[in-house]
Amino acid sequence: MALVDRRDGRNFGYGRQLSYAGPQALKDMFGGGHYGTVKAHCDRWLAFVDWCRSVEGPCINDARLIDRQVLANYAAHLRSLVERGDLAVSTAQNRLSSVNRTMAALRGDQNVKLPSPSKALGMQRTGVRHSVPQGQDREQVKQIVEALCSHHKLRGAAIVLLARDTGMRLREAILADLPRLSREAESLDKINIQDGTKGGRAGVSAPRWIAVDQHVRDALGFAERVSPAGSRNLIAPDESYLNVLQEIVRPARETLQAHNLKGFHELRAAYACERYEQITQHRAPINGGKCCQIDRRLDRAARRQISYELGHGRIDVVAAYIGGWA
Repeated sequence: MALVDRRDGRNFGYGRQLSYAGPQALKDMFGGGHYGTVKAHCDRWLAFVDWCRSVEGPCINDARLIDRQVLANYAAHLRSLVERGDLAVSTAQNRLSSVNRTMAALRGDQNVKLPSPSKALGMQRTGVRHSVPQGQDREQVKQIVEALCSHHKLRGAAIVLLARDTGMRLREAILADLPRLSREAESLDKINIQDGTKGGRAGVSAPRWIAVDQHVRDALGFAERVSPAGSRNLIAPDESYLNVLQEIVRPARETLQAHNLKGFHELRAAYACERYEQITQHRAPINGGKCCQIDRRLDRAARRQISYELGHGRIDVVAAYIGGWA
């Protein structure tokens, strides 16, 4: 939307409510595109707004009153949540980064921001998983799929199976070209994950082949059966990706959480742990495996393969799925 008034008006012309102004400024900044990015920034901005309006916060509702001291106080608030164990370091850093981005969108300049979220928090994210991934138990996954199907959430069930059995990201599972993958599985015994990949990692220059077993075949077969008529993926011809997130993914996520599974990303971590055990014949480090101590070369080779299969460019990222080297 255009500025409601001149930029020096309340919330820099984006309306009377801080909660409304931030998202509108972000939409302007991103030109109506990058829905996922805008949504993430908006969610984190709203957490900041809640704090701003609280007794613990500065009790303000106008972005013009936000200065570096307010941001520093918010960083201190987040730091206390991390120290109590109520928030991950990465989540706190992401919240500060989103506040920086939203303030830039509102103001039209970079004059009010925290130059380094990690320094403001006084903490570094480790990028190493410290909790056992949920969804490793296939019986639990089966129960989730059955619950989704019983409530006619068939596409949600398909996403669960694709994430668990192929390691696909949520977006990749929704946008997967199912007929192509089924043909590859039939003729090559492997599939190339290319659709909906992150950071433009797709095409001939970035192949991502996954070996096919019966679990993968079953997941692809189920996804094809529940794919809307006239579609090659899990989005109907008259739907948008946003529609699927709101009407399919959100209700499915509630079912996952009701079955003690935090979200779809846990299924990707479960896939990584299973692949590590298949490759090394040792449990993943997060599950108590000691391969990294017994045979560091084998451990590194497994991490390199899993990094490739998950669509990452660096093997150190795999520690966020299977645990570190210690």
